[in-house]
Amino acid sequence: MAITLAQSALLSQDDLQRGVIETFVQTSPILDRLPMLQVEGTHFAYNEEATLPGVEFRAVNEGYSESTGTVNQRIENLVILGGDADVDRFIAKTRSDLNDQRSVQTQMKVKAASMLFSDTFFNGDTAVNPKSFDGLRKRLTGAQVLDAGGVEPVSGGYDFFDKLDALVGAVPGINAQNGAIYMNGALLAKVRSGYRRLGGGEMLMTDIVGKSAPAWNGIPMFDAGQRADGTDILPATEIYAVRYGNGEADQAVSGLTNGGVDAYDLGEAHDKPVFRTRVEFYCGIAVFGGRAAARLTNVGA
Repeated sequence: MAITLAQSALLSQDDLQRGVIETFVQTSPILDRLPMLQVEGTHFAYNEEATLPGVEFRAVNEGYSESTGTVNQRIENLVILGGDADVDRFIAKTRSDLNDQRSVQTQMKVKAASMLFSDTFFNGDTAVNPKSFDGLRKRLTGAQVLDAGGVEPVSGGYDFFDKLDALVGAVPGINAQNGAIYMNGALLAKVRSGYRRLGGGEMLMTDIVGKSAPAWNGIPMFDAGQRADGTDILPATEIYAVRYGNGEADQAVSGLTNGGVDAYDLGEAHDKPVFRTRVEFYCGIAVFGGRAAARLTNVGA
């Protein structure tokens, strides 16, 4: 059974690790709800349906035509995300009267890692960075990529929200308990404005992890966030709908990990007078089935 990072934080008995996990969850609207499937070893292998076997009606005393389905084996590799946070002994000693300087640096490191995971979740491309994993942009193809035709939320009126309905419809089974819709903050503001102009009022709801968010058909909508340099993870022309699940049987998007988020105090480094904290996350994602997520492109600016 997969659990989210938020759930694993409740189970952790280590104060440092629990604080690190909580920072991951607070920073990312993905990691707060993405179920993490525990993986043994360095990768996760599974079979994906390619073609179904044939079936038919038969007459009495008539045989069936033999037919078997085919499967393709898929392998998802875990990658290593993390970093070291060093604080000079002098700074830790002289500037921790108001804030623990090691704690501040660790939280900043975790926030940066959370942002990088969110960016990779959508935009990752192993052809560009073989140390990372492929994100949804690269994985989604065919009918899971829809074209908005340039319509935008405010002037597009009903046409835009019809496109939003089509996006949700491309992800069967998505609902308030297992899914989310992602776009950048500027586009999300336009969606809320366009809905109000059609007389729909406010769209706010409280989702399953207790966050207040606008919603479409009961599915929470989130700003996908920013990278560490302040740029938006998603452009103002794209929207994603994602259904999360606990593993292969759910035919949804699952996270992969071996051990979850590790955080440990390495003490004073041997080569210089600094205290070092290391944060590591062995992670990846799997998109089970062909319709676990969808992407709406060419949204009007």
